[in-house]
Amino acid sequence: MSALLIEDIHELAGIESDPRLMLAGKQMTDFASISNAFLFINEGKITAFGSMENGKADKIKQQYNDIEVLSAKDRLVFPAFCDAHTHLVYAASRELEYVDKIKGLSYEEIARRGGGILNSARRMQQVSEEELYLSAAARLDEIMAMGTGAVEIKSGYGLTTESELKMLRVIRRLKSDFPIEIKATFLGAHAVPPEYKGRQSDYVDLVINEMIPMVVAEDLADYIDVFCDKGFFTVEDTDRILNAGMKYGLRPKIHANELARSGGIQVGVKYNALSVDHLEYTGDEEIEVLKNSETMPVILPGAAFFLNMPYAPARKMIEEGLPVAMASDFNPGSSPSGNMQLILSMASILYRLTPSEGLAATTINGAYAMGLSEELGSIAVGKTANLCITKPMPGLAFMPYYYGTNKIEKVILKGKISVEL
Repeated sequence: MSALLIEDIHELAGIESDPRLMLAGKQMTDFASISNAFLFINEGKITAFGSMENGKADKIKQQYNDIEVLSAKDRLVFPAFCDAHTHLVYAASRELEYVDKIKGLSYEEIARRGGGILNSARRMQQVSEEELYLSAAARLDEIMAMGTGAVEIKSGYGLTTESELKMLRVIRRLKSDFPIEIKATFLGAHAVPPEYKGRQSDYVDLVINEMIPMVVAEDLADYIDVFCDKGFFTVEDTDRILNAGMKYGLRPKIHANELARSGGIQVGVKYNALSVDHLEYTGDEEIEVLKNSETMPVILPGAAFFLNMPYAPARKMIEEGLPVAMASDFNPGSSPSGNMQLILSMASILYRLTPSEGLAATTINGAYAMGLSEELGSIAVGKTANLCITKPMPGLAFMPYYYGTNKIEKVILKGKISVEL
C-alpha cells in the first residue's frame, strides 16, 4: 500500500492529539481543527498531521519515494461520518404510507393496521437474498459517496427466523465486499408479527430460544437490539431478550423513548448498552441515569423530522455533560435517507449544535456507538485513515450551513481513495 500525503489543506477538522473514546459535554465544542495543514497516511493509517508551516510535509516527501501527493487547497478534510443506526437492508420503499402520514395518520396508527414494520416484514419474506443484497449494495454506494465511512445495519424486517437470518447474511456479504466498516445488529424484536397478536410473550420466546442461538451459531451479529417503546416491546420483554443475548456475548443497543417515556433508557443503562437510540421523549430522570453510564445517547434527527415528532433535548444533554451521537436511521418507513451531511445540518438547525459539536456527534461519538472509536471517528495518529475531502469551501461551518447538496469530492477509506466525484 503506497503512502499518501494530503497537503495545503485549508482546514483539517476533527483532530485529536490525545485520542479519546468519546467526546462529552464541552469536549464536543472543542473538537479541534487547524488551518493550512497536511495529513500523511501510510499503510492505511494516519501517521502524521500538522501545519504546513513546520516543514514536516516536505521532509515526508523526501523520505518516501513512492508517495502520492494530493492537494486539498481551499478544501476541508475531516473524519468520514460514522452512522451508528440504520436499517438500510430492506426489500421495498413505503411511499404509500408517506401519503398516509401527510393525511394525518400517526406512526402508531399505521402500525396498528398492518403498515410500518409489518409491511416491510411481508416484503422481506418474499424477496430473494440476491435481490436484497443488490438493493442494499446500491444504498451503500450512495452513502459512501456522501461521506459515510462506517455504518451499523440492523435486521428486524424479517420477524421470522428464516427472514432475520437472510437479512443478516446479506449484511455479512456487504461487510466482505465493501471497504466501508460495517457493524451488524440483530433486531428480531422490532415488532410483534400478526400471527403472534395477543401472544407477545410467545414471540419473545421465539427470539430468545430459536433466533438468538442461530444468529450466534453463524456469527452473524455484533450486537442485539430491542424496540422498547409504547405499543412494541415492554421493559420486561426487553429485560428477557437482553439477558439472553448477553449470555451469547451480544452487547445491547436499544431503540428507546421514540414514542413515549418507555423506560427503555433505564433498561439500556442497566445492561450497559453500547447505545440507546431515538430519545425523543427524554427528561431529567433519563439524563441523570445516562450521566452515570458508559452508554451513548444516539439521536436520530431524520426520523423526528420525517414523522414530525418532538426533538430530543440534545442541547440540554450536552450542557449537562453528556456525549451525544447523531445517526441517520436510514429506513424505508420513518427516515428514507442515509445522507449524514443532512444529519449534520439538522444537528445545527433543529438541535442547536455548533458545527464542531455536530461534527463530533456524527463522527467520533457515532464511532463509539458502534464500538469503533479506538480506530475511527477522528484525525489521530494510529487511527485508520477514513476521511472526507470536500469541494472548495470556507471552512467547517459551511458544511451544515450549505445543506441540500453533496459537498464531498473524495472519500478515503482504509487509506485508499474509494470515492472520487
